[in-house]
Amino acid sequence: MAFTAKDVATLREKTGCGMMDCKKALTESDGDMEKAVELLREKGLAAAQKKAGRIAAEGIVVAKANADKTSEVLLEVNAETDFVAKNKEFTDFVDVVADTVLKNSPADVDALAECRAEGTDLTVAELLREKVLVIGENIKIRRFVKYDGAVFGYTHTGNRIAVIVKLTTDVEDKDALAAIGKNICMHITMYSPQYISKADVPAETVEKEREILKVQAVNEGKPEAIAEKMVAGRINKFYKEVCLNEQNFILDEDMTVGAYLKAEGQKLGGTIAVEAFTRYERGEGIEKREDNFAEEVAKMVK
Repeated sequence: MAFTAKDVATLREKTGCGMMDCKKALTESDGDMEKAVELLREKGLAAAQKKAGRIAAEGIVVAKANADKTSEVLLEVNAETDFVAKNKEFTDFVDVVADTVLKNSPADVDALAECRAEGTDLTVAELLREKVLVIGENIKIRRFVKYDGAVFGYTHTGNRIAVIVKLTTDVEDKDALAAIGKNICMHITMYSPQYISKADVPAETVEKEREILKVQAVNEGKPEAIAEKMVAGRINKFYKEVCLNEQNFILDEDMTVGAYLKAEGQKLGGTIAVEAFTRYERGEGIEKREDNFAEEVAKMVK
């Protein structure tokens, strides 16, 4: 029995399984919808998809470099509980995913899902489904970014925060650059800058901040002329809060990060600047489920 693209979509809606899995099931069942559903259940795919509806806000973030330190990936993989996030089965899976990104440089999470998982005969999507069934929790590959070149990473204790940085430099001392890169990563971990320099802050963001600061000054009873001067000073404070190069350096509060990089570059006979950085904090932006323990107990004793 033949089947159409609409049948594949219907099966996907019924089971929540991936498009390719639905197509394979319909092919194997010769277009029989009910049999296709059974096949997906037998393979455990429908069960894995059921788990996929549960909130995954725990997990880990990790920074990992390739063997010759020319590429670095920053990756977040989520699970439902902190307990599973420490499970070796889970951490080994995350390691495989990181290696797969380093080797294949996929464009996004969807493209990554179709890549062959490093060291296996499965795609990342297939391996993920297998881990969901074995571990018994929903697992999500949430996001990743990969940099090439003079790149450095840092994973904070407990895998709650991780950072990668790409430097622009003509310095050839790799050991010295690695130390500087780690220092910058640690600074970003602590101070969460949003931009590298003042020039990177969008004009509309600065203008909006100016408007807010001016209203604050006027509300404090300051005359218009004084308010304008106060805004100028407060905008500089705003830059120090959001721009990496303007922030006081974590290891020496008497200098900015920009000054630190300039001084280190001069010391090593060249120039060093941050070209790009990314900071991930585990579960940021994910709405976590709030369990009511008293309610749960009440339901159990009814």
